[in-house]
Amino acid sequence: MNVLWTPSPERVGNARITAFGDWLRAERGLHFADYESMWTWSVTDLEGFWSAIWQFFDVRPSRPYERVLADARMPGAVWFPGARLNFVDQVLRHRTSKRSAIVFRNEAGDGGEVGWEELQAQVANLAQTLREFGVRPGDRVVAYLPNIPATVIAFLAVATIGAVWSVCSPDMGPLAVLDRFRQIEPKVLIACDGYRYGGKAYDRREVVAELRAALPSLTHAICVPVLDPAAALPNALRWNDVIRTDPGRSSQRQAASEQVAFDHPLWIVYSSGTSGMPKAIVHGHGGILVETLKGAGLHNDIGCGDRFNWYSSTGWIMWNCQVAALVLGCTICLYDGNPAWPDFGALWRFVSEERIDFFGAGAAYYANCMKAGIEPGRQFDLAALRALGSTGSPLSSDAYRWIYAAVKRDLWLTAVSGGTDFGGAFVCGLPTLPVYEGEMQCRALGARVEAWDDAGRPRLDEVGELVCAAPLPSMPLYFWNDPGNVRLRESYFDTFPGAWRHGDWIRLVPRPQAVGAVIYGRSDATINRHGIRMGTAELYRAVEALPEVLDSLVVDLEFLGRESYMPLFVVLRPGVSLDADLRARVNGEIKRALSARHVPNEIIAIAEVPRTLSGKKMELPIKKLLLGHPVEKVANPDAMANPASLAWFVAFAQARAAATR
Repeated sequence: MNVLWTPSPERVGNARITAFGDWLRAERGLHFADYESMWTWSVTDLEGFWSAIWQFFDVRPSRPYERVLADARMPGAVWFPGARLNFVDQVLRHRTSKRSAIVFRNEAGDGGEVGWEELQAQVANLAQTLREFGVRPGDRVVAYLPNIPATVIAFLAVATIGAVWSVCSPDMGPLAVLDRFRQIEPKVLIACDGYRYGGKAYDRREVVAELRAALPSLTHAICVPVLDPAAALPNALRWNDVIRTDPGRSSQRQAASEQVAFDHPLWIVYSSGTSGMPKAIVHGHGGILVETLKGAGLHNDIGCGDRFNWYSSTGWIMWNCQVAALVLGCTICLYDGNPAWPDFGALWRFVSEERIDFFGAGAAYYANCMKAGIEPGRQFDLAALRALGSTGSPLSSDAYRWIYAAVKRDLWLTAVSGGTDFGGAFVCGLPTLPVYEGEMQCRALGARVEAWDDAGRPRLDEVGELVCAAPLPSMPLYFWNDPGNVRLRESYFDTFPGAWRHGDWIRLVPRPQAVGAVIYGRSDATINRHGIRMGTAELYRAVEALPEVLDSLVVDLEFLGRESYMPLFVVLRPGVSLDADLRARVNGEIKRALSARHVPNEIIAIAEVPRTLSGKKMELPIKKLLLGHPVEKVANPDAMANPASLAWFVAFAQARAAATR
């Protein structure tokens, strides 16, 4: 593949990964000829590598760790036992900075900045309020908020007192939110009155009332005004009353943080399988801290003085990753709203006017900009922009070329792939390596990523299952309410016991300085629409609630170099036709229960859904069939309850393949 960008000697010399290599040489006597040799050391000497991250970034615990890795089992690895710390302490150590901590703008053009001292004061005041509510370490505090400074402040306040944070985006319907929050029994809800998207205002007060009524564990609520500055919720405190920094509350500005164990829960994020409730994934203070220092600090080369924006909703792990980057002292730049409203220049205008150094977004955003024919490099002043990030789905070769032709020639493009599951990246970029068209530059330090065949044998330059063969500190502590870690093991460790199977197809590509990677999409049936992962069971619950729909099947097909295609197949009640009215109501239910992002590309009536003998919908076999795999390789008729149902899907796959050639 073509080389699209090569770093200058100055860029290499100024990169933090170069400083890290120099530090290893001076402090540890370690010499590495290239990145690949450093990566090999990082995944074979786990204790040496992660202790180096701890020391190089000067992590400051209140009590030191006894050893780095006490138990290397997967799952169940024990990292940094004995250490006591708090994630927020590592953020607020930058409180003396004269730069802004947060820059914010919404699609209407309203915005502002939050300084480090103001951030500390508001976090301390809200933390004190939560303590007065009776919130204690381990209690859950949930939020129904958009991508605004209040959400960041709320998270930091919750983490300060050792409580556990969880957030859902307000464009999610009540069914999807309750499927998440009910599992974790929150004590406090922090919610907005509504949100804006695409030039429209969406009042969510009725949804908030529905959430409060359905969550009996709640004892308190706080209202954050977004649409109306005077908005209030019944029996709820107003946001300004709990974060105000007037002299009467000045004593709270230095509120002490709760010192917790390395593996104390920090937040709960959600990822779904193909059946059942969303998995409530628990990450720890220490794991997210060291993963962020490594990922954002070394791989993304972000530090003090940088202005960092990754466009995201609060329902995507990239929101968590952007907020976590505050531990490096950078300014995080938040944008709330439709990135293509009133035109596709909206985000690029924000990047230009705020002099953003590092801008990231989902791969679909770049593909849409390319199709819209915009040329950001000619339309906007992007002189400050030095790095562009992409994730969420594979970035096509066309998009790689468009970025270098239409955005900026001297620009480091770092495509990454990782996930909600462990709050980081498995394969990513590095500012000291060349960018090859269509490839991610390297495997992340500390992540023993391999491509395995069905027999569990590592392969190079062949497509295989993405496997992480050694533990990472940020891997889930556990799933909430998962006795015996049954669902955790089923999700990642059943296919290859003792190794993490991620659910992506990957090819590792040998290059002179490092092994690159190409991701070919999901190998499981999880819906991954516009970077937002959602389980199919949630969509089924919404669609099949309609009396006209007897059964349904959905697959999300991700094609390298093309837009993803998500068809929804429905079995209708006898005598019912799939007319425009029914299509609209199906889409409406999906929007209401999940979000507009999960509306299918096409709704198709079928006679029956293929099922196993045990009655499970055959999502993954149908997905593979529609991606071009031969039917005899994806489905065993003897293991099916209704093998005749395959014939329709075989014909559909053949017709679609012919139409898209």
